Amino acid sequence: MKAQFVNIAAYKFVALDNLPQRKQKYLEFCNAHDLKGTILLSLEGINMFLSGTRENIDYLVGFLRDLPEFADIPIKESPSDHQPHSRMLVRLKKEIISMGVETIQPEEKTSPKIKAETLKQWLDEGREVALLDTRNDYEIDLGTFENAIPIGVDSFREFPAAVDTLPSDLKSKPIVMFCTGGIRCEKAGPLMEEKGFQEVYQLDGGILKYFEDCGGDHYDGDCFVFDKRVAVDPGLQETDAEQCFACQAILSMDEQKSPKYQPPSSCPHCYLTPAEHMVRVLEKRNHSIADFTSPLPGSIPYNNVRPINVPLKFDHAPLIEVLTGMYPHLEREHWLKKIADKHLVWKSEPLNAEDEVRSGWRLEHLIPQTIEPDVNADLRIVFEDDSIIGVAKPAPLPMHPCGRFNRNSLTYLINEIYQGEQIRISHRLDANTSGIVVCCRKKSASRRVQPQFENSTVKKTYLAEVNGTPKLDRFDCDAAISAEPGSAGSRVVDPNGLSAQTQFEVIQRNGSTTLLKCTPHTGRTNQIRIHLWHLGLPIVGDPLYLRDGQLGQSQTLPVDAEPMRLHALEIQLNHPVTNEPLVLNAGNPCWLA
Repeated sequence: MKAQFVNIAAYKFVALDNLPQRKQKYLEFCNAHDLKGTILLSLEGINMFLSGTRENIDYLVGFLRDLPEFADIPIKESPSDHQPHSRMLVRLKKEIISMGVETIQPEEKTSPKIKAETLKQWLDEGREVALLDTRNDYEIDLGTFENAIPIGVDSFREFPAAVDTLPSDLKSKPIVMFCTGGIRCEKAGPLMEEKGFQEVYQLDGGILKYFEDCGGDHYDGDCFVFDKRVAVDPGLQETDAEQCFACQAILSMDEQKSPKYQPPSSCPHCYLTPAEHMVRVLEKRNHSIADFTSPLPGSIPYNNVRPINVPLKFDHAPLIEVLTGMYPHLEREHWLKKIADKHLVWKSEPLNAEDEVRSGWRLEHLIPQTIEPDVNADLRIVFEDDSIIGVAKPAPLPMHPCGRFNRNSLTYLINEIYQGEQIRISHRLDANTSGIVVCCRKKSASRRVQPQFENSTVKKTYLAEVNGTPKLDRFDCDAAISAEPGSAGSRVVDPNGLSAQTQFEVIQRNGSTTLLKCTPHTGRTNQIRIHLWHLGLPIVGDPLYLRDGQLGQSQTLPVDAEPMRLHALEIQLNHPVTNEPLVLNAGNPCWLA
């Protein structure tokens, strides 16, 4: 079949000015002549890969060569029976081929060139010469000259460092560099000369010109090209090769038939099983968490704004009465100073102590230069798909902004890591409890997961180390728990409270302490802690439910304190999309050696 399109590759290092005007002019010309491809423009020159009909390519070449700066620009051609480019782009770049070494100026100095015929003659004669392939590894895999030395890079920006790894004896030998069309060698040669290589040549026009003038003699394979053709053979005809969009591997016909070839996502070289893909996703996500939490976001002073929603019972009450009524643990003088400092506002206006407020108002409590207490931010994502996130929460770490904590909370951290999404946490753990937390990435998922927690159909497994030794290896507690919190947010066993049921099983007896498996069948606040405290088996390290039936005065432990030994090990629920059972496991806690 007669070729319908002509593909050209051309470059020239020459000082250019008026780049924006050139960009517009060249783009208009190419669009007017139905040309597609890419033109790169920079202060150092031009680099282009274009395709069109014979007539329109000739118009372009004439247009360029009418410009004094491009009168002698070399053009390399190859045919194709289809348009290998999808659109026309003209881009302004810092470099037309990026190496990142500003001292290299090919328009001023480059290495001597040898013609394709000369190189073939040298190789025919067996002349002693080292061939250096300056292209990327994935290009070299498709074909290269016999006995050529690969520079060993994934990107040309790695070339300067790769030159330093070449054998030192090459510095005194004649070297012929080559690449696809010659442009990379324009910069590679001067750099090698700066690094002490004494006799460096570049193949004029690169592999494509060699194919045009000499065919495939002394060359094994095909040549990668940067368009939809992927590769051309020594006759400059398109081959059957394909390139993986994901990993850039060049694929044979057999590899293209593999079920692992799923463009644009994967090929046999980069295909991952679902489990392997999950590992890759989680590694990336947890690396992001480590970066974001070092330092802790709440450890950097910031102007904090905390909302105060006025309840119905304080409708028309003076502001000071609202504040002291809602926060009885804080002195009246504390709030009077806050008001005097204009730190209580509504709709951006400071309020006075005697101003009447209305139920439903959302006041703002301004806290300038906030620094929050440290927390344990070593959270890990253990599961992730489009609907569900499983988080292994460390302790101490509050679930939600509260009290002294805002940015140093699980809610804030998760929403920052998953920016652009509204993550919904489906349940809660105490700040001092470590373990698995279920989050939903979509409102539709939350609507299916939340009722499972509310209806107690979710299966939960906890580990707890308690002070004391239970008489039985298996035992239950069904003591009701108070509905309203007491001091420090505590709740207690209350016959008139909310029904609660927990099963316990001894895993290991350790003298004065015992390791238990705990299975709550209801989800009351502090349920496991209260039930064990009620049974005379308080959890080791619990700052609130103490030995001898005493209550403490604090909830969140300092980050350097001994951990409270309660851990949410596992949760089983029905997946919101598939409705299949999903088991999320946090792994054993740090305190369980």
